[in-house]
Amino acid sequence: MDDELRDYFDQQLELVLPLLPEAVHRLLDEVPLVVEDYPSPRQMRQLGIRHRRHLCGLYTGIPLTDRSVQHSGVPSDVIHIFREGILSMATNRRGRIDEDELRRQIRLTILHELGHHHGLSEEDLEALGY
Repeated sequence: MDDELRDYFDQQLELVLPLLPEAVHRLLDEVPLVVEDYPSPRQMRQLGIRHRRHLCGLYTGIPLTDRSVQHSGVPSDVIHIFREGILSMATNRRGRIDEDELRRQIRLTILHELGHHHGLSEEDLEALGY
């Protein structure tokens, strides 16, 4: 990914973040949001992902619904969003990025991964429209 496209994505992210509800901002104060170009080979292997553009985001950690006192000392929760996957979702057949769709996909990905933080499954999130 070139610097221009990376900067464009990050500018769009900066426009989306202030529009998220205050409750989401409080959560993002507790669960860091990490923006990367694409998932690592290790992440792809662990998830069984063959094409890195197929992954827009990833929650790593222990969902709130599964936590107990036995989980002290485990690595912190993190929400990863991947520029390449999100951009591919917002690119039309002519190879042009739909800016509104890009912002929608960024928002959707963040909310989706926060849903996993709260213990929601893929099926739960799909039923909710995320």
